[in-house]
Amino acid sequence: MSVIECSHVSIRYITGDFKAIGLKEYCIRKLTHNYHVKEFWADKDVTFSLEKGDMLGIIGSNGAGKSTLLKAVTGIMVPTYGTMKVRGSIAALLELGSGFDGDMTVRENTYLRGALLGYTRSFLDKKYDEIIRFAELEEFQDYQFKQLSSGMKSRLAFSIACLVDPDVIILDEVLSVGDGAFRKKSGAKMQEILSGGVTGILVSHSIDQIRELCNKVLWLDHGRQIAFTEDVEHYCDAYEEFLMTKKLPKSREAIDKLAADFLVRQEQEREEEDKKRAVEVKA
Repeated sequence: MSVIECSHVSIRYITGDFKAIGLKEYCIRKLTHNYHVKEFWADKDVTFSLEKGDMLGIIGSNGAGKSTLLKAVTGIMVPTYGTMKVRGSIAALLELGSGFDGDMTVRENTYLRGALLGYTRSFLDKKYDEIIRFAELEEFQDYQFKQLSSGMKSRLAFSIACLVDPDVIILDEVLSVGDGAFRKKSGAKMQEILSGGVTGILVSHSIDQIRELCNKVLWLDHGRQIAFTEDVEHYCDAYEEFLMTKKLPKSREAIDKLAADFLVRQEQEREEEDKKRAVEVKA
């Protein structure tokens, strides 16, 4: 049985001027057919499924519909069409600083965030020291949350999400925050979590992170699903080629050609670099 089943999910935003004009003017315009709204489809007909232990990497340019889809997975948004089924508890890091109070201390916020994730005080008492140690915030426990740097905030959020016990963990760009050492440590922690059977979804602009951590990839563009596949390496190559050319593949054959062209160009660039080094050595 799949842990996450996303079936033909479409999410629509409707924008209008009701708040600006007020109820009376709205009624008049509706009666005179002078009230207009605009529709925007953030996601259109997206389908995928994840099993226990899967890690899905979602790739796509800004505005592709990645974050909106994550909100549907967590239940923050209800699909306009289609169905989204998730089995088990979810720990989601969708926005840096969400679920925290800037005027409360790091200690207080750890318990607050844990409570929002559905965990008891006694459970968090047992996990607290481990959470703070992993976040490398032992010396900042009594600081107000707003006094922390963005990297510190991200480390705390990631640590809480990982060191509690979710069935599904969702990460939106949080592995890209922090110094190199913490990114390496957080990547290793994700590998450990996944090996324990937790299902994960990662949104990242770092294709190297997607390659390293994910066994499935979902490619979105302007809300449209380009691909959902277990061929992570192949499609990451094709996506990198797309970022260079801005030409979106329309078929599997087109994706194959994009990836192949990308690999050929990489090899040519390496050969040119080798030739330059050889000339420098001779000189």
